[in-house]
Amino acid sequence: MNLSYWEYKTWLSHIDFAIVGSGIVGLNCAIRLREKHPKAKIVIFERGVLPQGASTKNAGFACFGSLSEILADLRSHSKDEVFHLVSQRWKGIRLLRSTLGEKQIDFQQNGGYELFLEEQTALYENCLDRIAEINHFLKPIFGAEPFSSCPNSFHFKQIKEHYIRHVFEGQLDTGKMMMGLLQLAQQKGIIILNSITVNDFVENQGKVSLQTDAFECQARKLFIATNGFASQLLNENVKPARSQVLITKPVQNLAIKGTFHLDEGYYYFRNMDNRILLGGGRNLDLEGEKTVVFGQTKLIQNRLQELLEQVILPTTSFEIDQRWSGIMGVGKEKKPIVKQVSENITCGIRLGGMGVAIGSLIGKKLADLV
Repeated sequence: MNLSYWEYKTWLSHIDFAIVGSGIVGLNCAIRLREKHPKAKIVIFERGVLPQGASTKNAGFACFGSLSEILADLRSHSKDEVFHLVSQRWKGIRLLRSTLGEKQIDFQQNGGYELFLEEQTALYENCLDRIAEINHFLKPIFGAEPFSSCPNSFHFKQIKEHYIRHVFEGQLDTGKMMMGLLQLAQQKGIIILNSITVNDFVENQGKVSLQTDAFECQARKLFIATNGFASQLLNENVKPARSQVLITKPVQNLAIKGTFHLDEGYYYFRNMDNRILLGGGRNLDLEGEKTVVFGQTKLIQNRLQELLEQVILPTTSFEIDQRWSGIMGVGKEKKPIVKQVSENITCGIRLGGMGVAIGSLIGKKLADLV
């Protein structure tokens, strides 16, 4: 890119804080930095025309983990770790709601429901048996018991006769959320440069030199908030994980309302604008979905369509309107990585598919490392 004197002087010189990624984490990091450093020059570099990764591509679940997902986490994490994970999700959603306001993000607390397929008898019975135990475990976070059993009031097919409901779970409009964060950042004088990919960086003499696909520049501090793409810049324990999603055209007299989980959280769906938004299926091909390439596969899309036809809308005709995918950041541990990489470089990554819930909090924590 052939930059003019004015372009370089205005946008790319004397940068105090450079942030890679304009998703939920990156924007919240910038907003928090502005609160702490009112006169600083803050520049966000975003590879996409819109925020890439998962921030504008997720399902808009304000969730904390279904009961079976929490039980699965307890098999691989300590009780203290799982308690902390759920607590962070609760705090993160509350921070997001207070930052933008519930009306701005169209937040609705309609509750969340976990469904169990007919063949999942062992999983279903184990979850029912442990409701009281997990309620006692998580009550200090929510101030009340989150889980309860309720009948199949939405008349789904091929599932067990009861759901497990999470009373505090909610849903929001992902587009409105991200638009609100972008507008708030811009109101605070934060510069956002889209369609710019940071390919590399070098730390030298108290500054960080950034090599992008269009130009080079320097900053005093660098914050990496690219989540699923972080392995392209950092040697940290985080891997990309693609999640495939579809949405139907409007369905007449759609009565389904809330957020719904299947198969330990690997499938999820909700109502949105009289449509059904459905995603997941990564467990069908865990290795194949460890990719930074956006797209869909027949294996997963066929399974999503089967769930619509056989479980979710078995007596209702529907048409698919759109299909897309997002790239999450996951690892062997579910705890996000928020740390100082070196003297002038920090990162906030590995959100584990919970970016809506914890992204605001991770962004704030990332900024507070400086």
